[in-house]
Amino acid sequence: MSAPVVSATMGAMNPLIGKLATLMGEEYKKLTGVRRQASFLKDELSTMKALLEKLELMNELDPLAKNWRDHVREMSYDMENCIDDFMQDLGGVDAKTGFIKKTVKRLKMLRKRHRIADRMEELKALALQANERRMRYKIDDCANSTTRVVPIDTRMVAIYKQAAGLVGIDGPKKELVSWLTDTQEKVKVVAIVGFGGLGKTTLAKQVYDTIGGQFSCTIFLSVSQRPYMSSLLGGLLSKLGMKEELTHAHDVQDIIGRLREYLTPKRYLIVVDDLWDQSTWNIMSCIFPEVRNGSRVIVTTRVEDVAIWACHNDHECVYRMEPLKEQDSRMLFCNRVFGSGNVCPPDLKEVSVEILKKCGGLPLAIITIASLLASHQTRSKDKWESIRNSLGAKIATNPTLEEMRSILNLSYMHLPLHLRPCLLYLGMYPEDEMVMRHDLVLQWIAEGLVNCSHGSDLEDIGKSYFNELINRSLIQPAGTSESGEVEGCRVHDIMLDLIVSKCVDQNFINVAYNCEDVAKMHACEYKVRRLSLKSSTNDATLRIVDTSMSQVRSFAQFGESKYTPPLSLFKYLRVLVFIFPFTRSTIVDLTAIGQLFQLRYLKVSAFPCFIDLPTEIRGLVHLETLEISGNSPSIPSDIVCLPRLSRLILQCLSLTRLPQGIANIKSLRALHCMENISLEDINAVGELTSLRELRLSTKVVAGEVDALVSLIGKLHDLKYLAVRAESSKHHCDPMYSLSNPPLHIEELDLFGWTLKRVPTWIGDLHILRILVLWVDNLSNDEVHVVGKLPCLVHLDLWVSAEGGAAICTGLFQVLKVLRLFSHDDVAHMQFQIGLMPSLRQLTLEVNNGWGGAVPRGMEHLLALDHISVFARDGVNHHDVESAFRSVVDVHPRRPSLEIIPPPSLDSINLVKL
Repeated sequence: MSAPVVSATMGAMNPLIGKLATLMGEEYKKLTGVRRQASFLKDELSTMKALLEKLELMNELDPLAKNWRDHVREMSYDMENCIDDFMQDLGGVDAKTGFIKKTVKRLKMLRKRHRIADRMEELKALALQANERRMRYKIDDCANSTTRVVPIDTRMVAIYKQAAGLVGIDGPKKELVSWLTDTQEKVKVVAIVGFGGLGKTTLAKQVYDTIGGQFSCTIFLSVSQRPYMSSLLGGLLSKLGMKEELTHAHDVQDIIGRLREYLTPKRYLIVVDDLWDQSTWNIMSCIFPEVRNGSRVIVTTRVEDVAIWACHNDHECVYRMEPLKEQDSRMLFCNRVFGSGNVCPPDLKEVSVEILKKCGGLPLAIITIASLLASHQTRSKDKWESIRNSLGAKIATNPTLEEMRSILNLSYMHLPLHLRPCLLYLGMYPEDEMVMRHDLVLQWIAEGLVNCSHGSDLEDIGKSYFNELINRSLIQPAGTSESGEVEGCRVHDIMLDLIVSKCVDQNFINVAYNCEDVAKMHACEYKVRRLSLKSSTNDATLRIVDTSMSQVRSFAQFGESKYTPPLSLFKYLRVLVFIFPFTRSTIVDLTAIGQLFQLRYLKVSAFPCFIDLPTEIRGLVHLETLEISGNSPSIPSDIVCLPRLSRLILQCLSLTRLPQGIANIKSLRALHCMENISLEDINAVGELTSLRELRLSTKVVAGEVDALVSLIGKLHDLKYLAVRAESSKHHCDPMYSLSNPPLHIEELDLFGWTLKRVPTWIGDLHILRILVLWVDNLSNDEVHVVGKLPCLVHLDLWVSAEGGAAICTGLFQVLKVLRLFSHDDVAHMQFQIGLMPSLRQLTLEVNNGWGGAVPRGMEHLLALDHISVFARDGVNHHDVESAFRSVVDVHPRRPSLEIIPPPSLDSINLVKL
């Protein structure tokens, strides 16, 4: 079966239908009346789904259709909450309960069943009313109506833009021209990719104009969001003066054949502007005959996957548009507001800088806002400050920003339905916040926004969702792991404003900055479903969060406060997040979370705050993620009874050991505990055979080495393992005898565990990407063991003994980061031609007794971007910089150079934990 569509509205409907199906299952077979009503409701609601999905695809809704959609969405939320209550009430009777207590419980259960049956009748009536309103107001006809005013396509403005008015385009244009005018004879496709409004169309048009004279046939073709291919290609035939051929072309294949025939004898330059998907390109590319005459094709797109696909997976032919630099942004802004060559008056400089910062280098944003400012005859500082403030809060209601919003909205409307609520969920986070990918994905899962299909892992699917939003340039990548993987994202301010406006329109998220914002929610037509309190909220704001918020499903609080809202009111809460900065100590009162039966995700990041947890949490039967970072002396002992807990992250200043009985949490997939754990803890963790990710810190004591090796051998499905030791003095000899290492491991960090040599079994880890090792000696054979790892992209290596091994050509083919700390003189190192062809970052150590020489052959590291040198105490930093600067100056890529203090066990952070 295909996965159900999830959207802002479907995000409410689909979980409800799923739970109705559960009520129809064997577990509830004794409740015949309830099962019958659940079956009716499921069928009735399913008939609404197709129409709701059609409504989701429409950019503008008829007021009647919008009202009906909103009513069904809110009804679905309330129905699901009601069924959650049923399921909690019908939890069953414990077999150990005494006869009298059993009898009392069964009488209570009988009364509950009668109440449930009555409530199901009420739900049935609500569903019937919704369908009657659908028929009465002819909502289906609204969905089929497409008549609306067609706005001017802003790409047309870019096409006819005069080059003299453009800024920041010379460099990109020059680079693209060089790509397109090389000596390659076969057809070459170059793609320009980037966020809407960056100027892709403008750049493509300027390149087209610059080199068009070198071609016998030039075509600039704009592709619509959902192109009708026969009309699009037929129009192209008409433009080429082939109207006669058009009358004889019967279908798309026929038109393509005639276009190919026309283009075959010609040297052509074709721009395919604003391409949205691979399927469209698969058709478009058929019109380009493979002639060996230097023909060229330029594609512009917002989607990186489409760009790569169009270029036949040749990343060297993909040009990624960057925002304008500060100087170019200022020039574009001033030219539009004050006229070419004029400068900003002194009294407006500060506010203009703040406005430009909010524009983020987006030419479209700069032009739109600058035009708004230029439209005012008087240049009042107060007016400019008001417009600056509107960019953060009122963009959704400011019609003068319609052009910019329409381009951003176009990207949103083209999103697949399942990605829309995932993008909207970013409205929970403050402006400029770096949102970690794994946090976001787990929150999506907790809210039911990630579809499980064909047995795929939900986290992997969620990661794909995240990557697709990155590829579509709707969110910006922020932070990369040691292996080069994107770890987080940021949302541009203007994009965030659009997201928040969509959230308001669909009652998806409510955001509060002050008491007034919360007060408005009380007066709102709809119940608050998700609530985000941003950094400027105060204790008074929190105190008016009352029973009217009882329907909240996600609650996030960012910023310091002495007051925790009444969590016991949030009985339907799925996601709970507290992110506090490193400020004065306070108390985060979480003693009420034990009552949150629906809670699935809990994260508290509050150093150095005291986190007050309840004594019991066994009622949180749905809890999947528990992450506590702060000052908490203990974790509830019954945490080991949680049946669905899959991610446990404990970074607690006062925690002395893992919860006793942790071996019982068989569902755990990720465990982090960076306080020193005991031998007993290590033995217990070895029983958690479902673990995929394990990050621990320990003191090296007798027996721990054997326990560690035993643990690694038992956890066959590990993908990430970091077990750090406080001391580097202790040898880990049993590590060599490991006979069954986890072959799926991607990251292995044994920081602080000193090995006499590299274990041979490491050579069997064929998908290992990150490796951190301490060894006494490094022989040629051991270098080959590590150097032949096919996926290794990051290597941190400490070598104690002097006299290193030779690193030969052909090794470390995909290595991007090498951090080598050795007592040996760097002058003894030599990089041969062909060695480490992908290496971008190199870190070395210069010790006392250094003779002033640098490694030989560094010019052969052709991909090198950055060199870091740790200079030990007693080594002249100026001499080190001078010596390595001489290498940088002659290197073909001119890598950056950094001379930094010596590393230590306390200061160096090799892999993010």
